Amino acid sequence: MKILVTGAKGFVGKNLVETLKCVRDGKKRDTSILVDEIFEYDKDNTLEDLNRFCNNCNFVFNLAGVNRPKDVAEFDVGNYGFAEILLDCLKSHGNTCPVMLSSSIQASLNGRYADSPYGKSKLAGEELFFKYSEETGAKVLVYRFPNIFGKWCRPNYNSAIATFCNAIANNLEYTVNDRSTELSLLYIDDLINEMLYALEGKEHHCDYSAYPSMSVERYSPFENKNGRYCYVPAEHKATLGYIVDLLESFATQPNTLLFDSIPEGSFAKKLYSTYLSYLPAAKTIFSLAGTTDNRGSFTEFFRNKDVGQFSINVSKPGMTKGQHWHHTKMEIFLVVSGHGLIQERQIGINPETGKEYPVREFEVSGSKLQCVYMLPGYTHNIINLSDTDDMVTVMWANEIFDPEHPETYHERV
Repeated sequence: MKILVTGAKGFVGKNLVETLKCVRDGKKRDTSILVDEIFEYDKDNTLEDLNRFCNNCNFVFNLAGVNRPKDVAEFDVGNYGFAEILLDCLKSHGNTCPVMLSSSIQASLNGRYADSPYGKSKLAGEELFFKYSEETGAKVLVYRFPNIFGKWCRPNYNSAIATFCNAIANNLEYTVNDRSTELSLLYIDDLINEMLYALEGKEHHCDYSAYPSMSVERYSPFENKNGRYCYVPAEHKATLGYIVDLLESFATQPNTLLFDSIPEGSFAKKLYSTYLSYLPAAKTIFSLAGTTDNRGSFTEFFRNKDVGQFSINVSKPGMTKGQHWHHTKMEIFLVVSGHGLIQERQIGINPETGKEYPVREFEVSGSKLQCVYMLPGYTHNIINLSDTDDMVTVMWANEIFDPEHPETYHERV
């Protein structure tokens, strides 16, 4: 399949093109799509390029458009005008391949978008595509996108999330005019996945609510297999206040090491990935504050109220660490470098023998990765058996250490 992407250097275009390259080169193995060639068209291309691309392509993603021109007249030229040129070019070659149009929710001309010049130009483009489909029989997929966010989006342009991410990541000033303002949001990877579905003929169709009094924020698509429009069934709703609060919490994580839960598919997970893509080099690395003594060091690097905490423990040659137990807390030790011995003993006296419970011993090594449970109610330790080398252990505890309630009781194994 030969695919034409217009607006290839824009935010959505770049993400789509890079994904298509992964498909073409066999790097993306979760799709059956076969991509032979990608035609990238943008402002620096010529009409001759467009003519050649339209003659050879099997699918068109029309992402080209004008968002913030100096003169509103440029909306018609960049949105409707280019769409007309593209479709005429396809007609001239008798190419009736499927064509996707990137439109906007502003084309609804609903609520605060009622008099939007941008929305009007997008609506005109939509009608042009529908008319083209009627005249040629070509399959046309018209998507009305809400606010799109994700990596590579240009800040201080047409994305509030890109602007906030960039400002908070780089310690810049920013302004939130109304924290209660709710946005309809679409994550770039969800959009790109839908584009791949479209290539397979599995696009999602929809219609829109026909209530002119409904606010823009509540003007949403509803699934209809025979709907005139297409949509990405993965929109999120979030207020500006919620967005900036989340971003500010992400910014403090290198200091607190406290990560909130970010479930699969959640807006928080997508926003966190977006935020990280704006980090400057100086913030891409951060130091950890551990504790050090004659036995070695202990350093936490991840905390989560639901997951617990992860730490790195370094034991110097011949040293023993631990010698304590917990009522409820449980841990897992994984030696990743060095050679050691983990010992555990149940607390108390065995009523059957009248003696202490036997010690369980586990010899561990970085050359054979094995996890060992530190059982509740068992005192435990870890001993570096080497005379020369440090031993490094990754430790996980199912709860965050609370210095006010340490729940840790000293007792030798």
